[in-house]
Amino acid sequence: MSNPSALQDVLDHVIAPAGELARQEGKFPRAAVAALGRAGLLGLTCSAEPEGGGTYLARAAEVVARVMPVCPATAAVLQSHYAAAAVVEAYGGRWLRGEVASGRHLCTLALVEDGAGGAVRSTARRTGGVVALRAHKRDVVAAGEADSYVWSSPPVASDGGLTLWGVPAHAPGLFVPASANGVPFASATSTVVADPVRVPAEAMLGTDGEGSSILLGAVLPWLLELSAVIGSDAVHPSLGALARSASGTARSGDGQAFAASAAMALR
Repeated sequence: MSNPSALQDVLDHVIAPAGELARQEGKFPRAAVAALGRAGLLGLTCSAEPEGGGTYLARAAEVVARVMPVCPATAAVLQSHYAAAAVVEAYGGRWLRGEVASGRHLCTLALVEDGAGGAVRSTARRTGGVVALRAHKRDVVAAGEADSYVWSSPPVASDGGLTLWGVPAHAPGLFVPASANGVPFASATSTVVADPVRVPAEAMLGTDGEGSSILLGAVLPWLLELSAVIGSDAVHPSLGALARSASGTARSGDGQAFAASAAMALR
């Protein structure tokens, strides 16, 4: 990591107090996330330049490993942010990459479909230059706290597969329902509903229908590595769902390899 002393300072003076509030009150560690951003640690895996920077998995893993004993909620938020940022770095526009690189932007994964309670089936409908996404996504870390979501949907035009989108948290039609039991998770893990949310067609990350391949190449390595750092008791909820999804949507052997890798991580 480029500046270990910066992380230690944030750990001692911000993350530790935030961790106490997270444990005692279930309060989202907003101060910890903001401090990590100011220290350059939230954006260390992204670059504003199209060919610059890179996805520094080892550096991110070190940050998460050092944060985990102090505040598990912050570590969980970082895990989802870094995995989502890997997609942004590879497929996002320059403005979004710049926001993440600056440390001002927290992103997260919204990939797990909520099929319970009569939830609507995920859809993507394009009208002109606008796409309407409708879905219930469950187990979203930093729900209602992140600035954007890496969101999965069926393809707009192709047959089969997945398509990924960068969905701004402030987009109309996107909301986080109140918790049924009233007990907050410090990591703000919850359901996010699009009913629908409308995004520009340019918000697509990668190619229509190629989302499974992107998840294999850009998300899976991060979730596997960072889940190993955090520990088996805190495996990211997207891993199991992605394994099941990939086995039915990715091409031929890709889905089997994805499922096998994720299954190993979940043991």
